Amino acid sequence: MDRDSQALVPYPGATDPALVDDFSAVLEDVTGHRSTIGCVIPAYNEEESIGDVLRALLAQTRVPDVIHVVVNNSSDGTVRVASEFAGPHEVSTPLGDQFTEVFVHDIGKNPDKKVGALNYGYALVEGCEYLLGVDGDTVADPRAVEHLENEAVADSRIGGISAIYSIDDRGTHGSIARFLIAGQRTQFAAFNMQNLLRGRNMAVLGGQFSIFSTAALRQVMAEGHQSTPWVRDSEVEDSLLSLQIKSAGYLTKISPFARADVGGMTTLRAYDAQQVKWTYGAIELMWPGQRGDTKGQPFHPNLRLRWLENLSMLMNLFVRLAFVVLLAGSLSIDAFVFSAWWLIPPAVATALNLRIARSMRTRTARDYLFAALLVPAELFMWVRLSHFARSWTRFLSRKKVDNWAMQARAEKGGRSTYWLPFVLVAVVIAAAAVIWSMLGPVVQSSILWVGWPILGVVTVLQTVTMLFSLLRRHQGYEV
Repeated sequence: MDRDSQALVPYPGATDPALVDDFSAVLEDVTGHRSTIGCVIPAYNEEESIGDVLRALLAQTRVPDVIHVVVNNSSDGTVRVASEFAGPHEVSTPLGDQFTEVFVHDIGKNPDKKVGALNYGYALVEGCEYLLGVDGDTVADPRAVEHLENEAVADSRIGGISAIYSIDDRGTHGSIARFLIAGQRTQFAAFNMQNLLRGRNMAVLGGQFSIFSTAALRQVMAEGHQSTPWVRDSEVEDSLLSLQIKSAGYLTKISPFARADVGGMTTLRAYDAQQVKWTYGAIELMWPGQRGDTKGQPFHPNLRLRWLENLSMLMNLFVRLAFVVLLAGSLSIDAFVFSAWWLIPPAVATALNLRIARSMRTRTARDYLFAALLVPAELFMWVRLSHFARSWTRFLSRKKVDNWAMQARAEKGGRSTYWLPFVLVAVVIAAAAVIWSMLGPVVQSSILWVGWPILGVVTVLQTVTMLFSLLRRHQGYEV
């Protein structure tokens, strides 16, 4: 009898009702296919945080099947702390008993830094269906991996999905650190909400805590003629990979449920270095013909939000500088007339900041005060404007710099020029004051007569935009 004929013969006792019932019961108990998740943690001098990161992963309701800590270029005790967790772990979770194993790899000096560590980790987990990328200072909520996996498995079109990020402000000491953390929490909240309201389409799958389909990564490598998913010729490796995943026909999403706390920057120089690197890298993606991506993709769907962000920052810079210059000029010739209409823009901005604070799931009194007092939010905007100006100046100057190295040096407390934009603004204002004093009354009056209406139109447009954001429904989302 051939094999096909054998397959048609009922197994002995197949017609026995008792056995049929038992077989049906077994089928009901069989769970669906369990995906495999390999976790990669690139770690650079994360001695203080890597223990909390690993404890949070081992406390997940869905524990990754394997966890690889890839330590690179570190000079502290990251390897020592991570090694305390190395080895097999049997974990009891609400979803049942699970098994994982933690491996610690010290790859020493690595010229490709975080990108090199990520690609090293990918080579270790490419046989898994999903790669979970976790930064060495990101602590996830207990159900974060479960939520990311459920959504990724439910829709095969998803190439990557990110958690909602915030910053835990507990244990923050010093007025500058508290100010910066409050500002970064607002910045993260606004960014997350913007992506959630855009159909949960995530422009940037942040490396802090995101899950990637390895099938999507393989397609990115094939279409980009790359030997690795992450490439070294980008300042923002996560933004570029997100763009490539989208171009490969996959979706890039943000989960409304998965959450993680990332490490915030607590000094001006460290925050400046991080933001300049991010903004500079984003500009390179937007501008055609940069670095290895010679064709450029300025109109890629994932970059539309970046263009809007840069346009918004340009308007913020213009409005503030123009207001300061025109106000000083008006006061110098006793031509300033107060109008209550100018109180509307800051009032709308305050209301919008308060709504952002209210949208945070872990909102605190400090978040509300940061928004309601206006002055902290305004000072933080000036700090962000300095990053914006430095990034574009550095890009347009065509000066080649290693922004990764500059960020690392700044985080260690090394020398930084984060204060330079403020000095330049002071010099420009001083020069403008000298030139103003040399002009005649007629010319001064003409400048004010033209300048104030232009500033008024731009301010009205900006205020209307803020009103739309203020009145837009959040659809029940919390960030």
